[in-house]
Amino acid sequence: MATVNFSVPDEIKAAFNEAFKGENKSAIIARLMREAVEEKERREQRKTLIWELTRSRRNRPTASDEEIRKIREEERP
Repeated sequence: MATVNFSVPDEIKAAFNEAFKGENKSAIIARLMREAVEEKERREQRKTLIWELTRSRRNRPTASDEEIRKIREEERP
């Protein structure tokens, strides 16, 4: 198990200690760190997915408003 030192503002430390009074603060910090890593991974996945979707959009065929209107009229019963 590793030991980690962080400097945080005094008011954050006081609020944390008050909020988690009587709890295992090391376990809480470890959980928060794990959640932060997972959230960063999700952001990276979303960024990659958005990039892939927008990249493929450039290669899609396009149609003019007139072509779309004509197809709609032909396809309606």
